[in-house]
Amino acid sequence: MKSKILIGLIFFMGIFSSNAQSNVSSGSYNLLLKTMLDHSVEEINVDEALRRPDAVFLDTRSFDEYAVSHIPASKWIGFEEFDIEKVSDLEKSTPIIVYCSIGYRSEKITEKLVEAGFTNIYNLYGGIFEWVNRSYPIVDSYGNPTDQIHAYSRKWGVWLSKGEKIYQ
Repeated sequence: MKSKILIGLIFFMGIFSSNAQSNVSSGSYNLLLKTMLDHSVEEINVDEALRRPDAVFLDTRSFDEYAVSHIPASKWIGFEEFDIEKVSDLEKSTPIIVYCSIGYRSEKITEKLVEAGFTNIYNLYGGIFEWVNRSYPIVDSYGNPTDQIHAYSRKWGVWLSKGEKIYQ
Protein backbone atom coordinates (compact mmCIF):
# COMPACT_ATOMS: atom_id res chain seq x y z
CA MET A 1 0.00 0.00 0.00
CA LYS A 2 2.79 2.43 0.92
CA SER A 3 4.54 1.74 -2.38
CA LYS A 4 1.36 2.57 -4.33
CA ILE A 5 1.03 5.86 -2.46
CA LEU A 6 4.70 6.65 -3.09
CA ILE A 7 4.39 5.85 -6.79
CA GLY A 8 1.24 8.00 -6.99
CA LEU A 9 3.01 10.88 -5.25
CA ILE A 10 6.02 10.64 -7.57
CA PHE A 11 3.69 10.57 -10.60
CA PHE A 12 1.75 13.59 -9.32
CA MET A 13 4.95 15.53 -8.63
CA GLY A 14 6.28 14.63 -12.07
CA ILE A 15 3.17 16.00 -13.74
CA PHE A 16 3.62 19.38 -12.10
CA SER A 17 7.40 19.67 -11.92
CA SER A 18 8.53 19.93 -15.53
CA ASN A 19 10.40 23.19 -16.08
CA ALA A 20 8.37 24.35 -19.07
CA GLN A 21 5.14 22.87 -17.83
CA SER A 22 5.24 24.40 -14.37
CA ASN A 23 5.49 27.93 -15.65
CA VAL A 24 2.14 28.89 -17.15
CA SER A 25 -0.19 31.60 -15.91
CA SER A 26 -3.07 29.32 -14.93
CA GLY A 27 -3.32 25.91 -13.31
CA SER A 28 -6.37 25.03 -15.42
CA TYR A 29 -4.51 26.10 -18.58
CA ASN A 30 -1.62 23.88 -17.55
CA LEU A 31 -4.01 20.94 -17.11
CA LEU A 32 -5.43 21.55 -20.59
CA LEU A 33 -1.93 21.60 -22.06
CA LYS A 34 -1.01 18.40 -20.27
CA THR A 35 -3.91 16.60 -21.97
CA MET A 36 -3.69 18.30 -25.40
CA LEU A 37 0.03 17.89 -25.99
CA ASP A 38 1.98 14.67 -26.43
CA HIS A 39 5.13 16.25 -24.89
CA SER A 40 7.04 14.41 -27.60
CA VAL A 41 9.59 17.20 -28.14
CA GLU A 42 11.58 19.45 -25.87
CA GLU A 43 9.48 22.30 -24.49
CA ILE A 44 10.47 25.77 -23.41
CA ASN A 45 8.39 28.14 -21.32
CA VAL A 46 7.80 31.73 -22.39
CA ASP A 47 10.08 33.21 -19.72
CA GLU A 48 12.99 31.08 -20.92
CA ALA A 49 12.14 31.79 -24.56
CA LEU A 50 12.24 35.54 -23.96
CA ARG A 51 15.78 35.13 -22.65
CA ARG A 52 16.87 33.49 -25.93
CA PRO A 53 17.60 36.46 -28.24
CA ASP A 54 19.69 34.11 -30.39
CA ALA A 55 16.67 31.91 -31.19
CA VAL A 56 14.65 32.00 -34.39
CA PHE A 57 10.91 31.96 -33.68
CA LEU A 58 8.73 30.02 -36.14
CA ASP A 59 4.96 30.61 -36.20
CA THR A 60 2.87 27.60 -37.26
CA ARG A 61 -0.55 29.26 -37.08
CA SER A 62 -2.60 30.17 -40.13
CA PHE A 63 -1.47 33.21 -42.07
CA ASP A 64 -4.62 35.08 -40.94
CA GLU A 65 -3.69 34.46 -37.30
CA TYR A 66 -0.10 35.56 -37.94
CA ALA A 67 -1.26 38.73 -39.75
CA VAL A 68 -3.27 39.87 -36.70
CA SER A 69 -0.23 39.57 -34.45
CA HIS A 70 2.85 37.49 -33.83
CA ILE A 71 5.98 37.38 -31.72
CA PRO A 72 8.38 40.07 -32.99
CA ALA A 73 10.83 38.89 -35.67
CA SER A 74 9.12 35.52 -35.96
CA LYS A 75 8.92 33.78 -39.30
CA TRP A 76 5.61 32.39 -40.53
CA ILE A 77 5.82 28.77 -41.70
CA GLY A 78 2.20 27.67 -41.21
CA PHE A 79 0.81 24.30 -40.28
CA GLU A 80 -1.31 23.10 -43.19
CA GLU A 81 1.08 24.85 -45.59
CA PHE A 82 4.27 23.70 -43.89
CA ASP A 83 7.05 22.46 -46.12
CA ILE A 84 10.59 21.72 -44.92
CA GLU A 85 11.86 24.04 -47.67
CA LYS A 86 10.52 26.97 -45.61
CA VAL A 87 13.39 26.42 -43.17
CA SER A 88 16.08 25.41 -45.65
CA ASP A 89 17.93 28.67 -44.93
CA LEU A 90 18.48 27.67 -41.27
CA GLU A 91 21.45 25.69 -40.01
CA LYS A 92 20.41 22.45 -38.31
CA SER A 93 22.02 23.64 -35.05
CA THR A 94 20.26 27.04 -35.02
CA PRO A 95 18.32 27.63 -31.79
CA ILE A 96 14.67 27.48 -32.88
CA ILE A 97 11.47 28.06 -30.90
CA VAL A 98 8.30 26.90 -32.64
CA TYR A 99 4.90 28.21 -31.56
CA CYS A 100 1.20 28.37 -32.35
CA SER A 101 -1.80 29.36 -30.23
CA ILE A 102 -1.34 26.86 -27.39
CA GLY A 103 1.41 24.50 -28.58
CA TYR A 104 -0.41 21.67 -30.35
CA ARG A 105 0.27 22.58 -33.99
CA SER A 106 3.78 23.72 -33.14
CA GLU A 107 4.49 20.41 -31.42
CA LYS A 108 3.62 18.55 -34.63
CA ILE A 109 5.85 20.83 -36.74
CA THR A 110 8.65 20.56 -34.16
CA GLU A 111 8.47 16.77 -34.52
CA LYS A 112 8.93 17.16 -38.28
CA LEU A 113 11.91 19.47 -37.77
CA VAL A 114 13.54 17.03 -35.35
CA GLU A 115 13.02 14.25 -37.94
CA ALA A 116 14.71 16.53 -40.50
CA GLY A 117 17.79 16.78 -38.29
CA PHE A 118 17.33 20.03 -36.38
CA THR A 119 19.04 19.65 -33.02
CA ASN A 120 18.44 22.82 -31.00
CA ILE A 121 14.68 23.11 -31.25
CA TYR A 122 11.89 23.72 -28.74
CA ASN A 123 8.11 23.87 -28.66
CA LEU A 124 6.82 27.00 -26.88
CA TYR A 125 4.76 25.62 -24.00
CA GLY A 126 1.46 27.47 -23.86
CA GLY A 127 2.12 29.11 -27.23
CA ILE A 128 1.45 32.72 -28.09
CA PHE A 129 -1.55 32.68 -25.73
CA GLU A 130 0.79 32.26 -22.77
CA TRP A 131 3.16 34.83 -24.29
CA VAL A 132 0.30 37.37 -24.33
CA ASN A 133 -0.95 36.30 -20.89
CA ARG A 134 2.51 37.21 -19.56
CA SER A 135 2.26 40.65 -21.24
CA TYR A 136 5.16 39.98 -23.58
CA PRO A 137 5.19 42.03 -26.79
CA ILE A 138 3.45 41.08 -30.00
CA VAL A 139 3.39 42.98 -33.28
CA ASP A 140 0.99 43.34 -36.19
CA SER A 141 1.74 42.61 -39.84
CA TYR A 142 3.54 45.98 -40.13
CA GLY A 143 5.79 45.30 -37.15
CA ASN A 144 3.93 47.74 -34.90
CA PRO A 145 3.18 46.82 -31.27
CA THR A 146 -0.42 45.66 -30.79
CA ASP A 147 -2.72 44.28 -28.13
CA GLN A 148 -4.78 42.36 -30.67
CA ILE A 149 -4.42 38.61 -30.69
CA HIS A 150 -6.17 36.10 -32.93
CA ALA A 151 -7.97 33.86 -30.44
CA TYR A 152 -8.45 31.02 -32.97
CA SER A 153 -12.05 30.44 -31.82
CA ARG A 154 -14.32 31.43 -28.94
CA LYS A 155 -13.72 28.00 -27.41
CA TRP A 156 -9.94 28.49 -27.37
CA GLY A 157 -10.09 32.23 -26.65
CA VAL A 158 -11.04 31.52 -23.04
CA TRP A 159 -7.37 30.72 -22.43
CA LEU A 160 -6.37 34.29 -23.25
CA SER A 161 -6.54 36.44 -20.13
CA LYS A 162 -5.01 39.53 -21.77
CA GLY A 163 -5.10 41.27 -25.10
CA GLU A 164 -7.94 42.19 -27.42
CA LYS A 165 -9.31 38.95 -28.84
CA ILE A 166 -9.90 38.89 -32.59
CA TYR A 167 -12.04 36.22 -34.26
CA GLN A 168 -12.00 35.96 -38.05
